[in-house]
Amino acid sequence: MAFELPDLPYAHDALEALGMSKETLEYHHDLHHKAYVDNGNKLIAGTEWEGKSLEDIITGTYAAGAVAQNGIFNNASQHWNHMQFWEMMGPNGNAMPGELEKAITESFGSVAKFKDDFAAAGAGQFGSGWCWLVKDADGGLKVTKTENGVNPLCFGQTALLGCDVWEHSYYIDFRNKRPAYLTNFLEKLVNWENVASRL
Repeated sequence: MAFELPDLPYAHDALEALGMSKETLEYHHDLHHKAYVDNGNKLIAGTEWEGKSLEDIITGTYAAGAVAQNGIFNNASQHWNHMQFWEMMGPNGNAMPGELEKAITESFGSVAKFKDDFAAAGAGQFGSGWCWLVKDADGGLKVTKTENGVNPLCFGQTALLGCDVWEHSYYIDFRNKRPAYLTNFLEKLVNWENVASRL
């Protein structure tokens, strides 16, 4: 079964007052994300991956230690990443639930320290990629960063929060100010209820 572009869980202009414009979502969701879906479907057609789950394709085609990942992985992984990303943001859910705050404080010392670490990971990711709050196999939380489309599934981790730091995610609204985009993401855009539901 071919993969499909999911609708955004809110209107294209729902995040405008929070720092992510309608224009950004039209480009990012309707064009960039759609391209990953369309290209991924073309690449898996007639291969052993056709009919497999997105997660199986990602973990099955990821090449640890490779300088560059293959096309099937790149498109499948970016499709998965973006499906999470849209749900991790929203016009509501900006108050952090107590259970998540407790888990973050236990792992990082404070919510403020977590936010500093997360923003630093995103700002420090050279070129394109993502920064993540993940739950490791041992249950502990940590901040990571990945290049291009690589995601926590590749390392057996659970993605709790991810931020896209490819330029197309922020250039319309923040130009080249990636740190400002990351601060705005953490303070205004994250749906913390969604993050807590992933614990």
